[in-house]
Amino acid sequence: ARKILWDDLYAAHAEIVLNGQQHQYERMAPMRPDGTRDDVNGILEINPGTGGESAALPTVMHVNSQTVSAAFGVLKLVLGPGTYTWQFIGIPGTTYTDSGSGSCH
Repeated sequence: ARKILWDDLYAAHAEIVLNGQQHQYERMAPMRPDGTRDDVNGILEINPGTGGESAALPTVMHVNSQTVSAAFGVLKLVLGPGTYTWQFIGIPGTTYTDSGSGSCH
């Protein structure tokens, strides 16, 4: 069922998918629905699951995982005309950071 959703999102030229079910922050390279990297038309996936009761690193890493952290914090996402930026903002005392930007397809 998830593959069907990703197929539809990819066909509609979705830019970003946010998932919060995991208890870590993780950002993936842009991908096709089959999980292969696609820097031109792929969907950027960010898992900002670091605001709940616990945080832990995954036991298995996806080949397209670009950064992962168990630091507590939130994701700041700014959408603009044809662009987007993201920034992980950790709680006070956290040293982990992640930020970037992209252009829409």
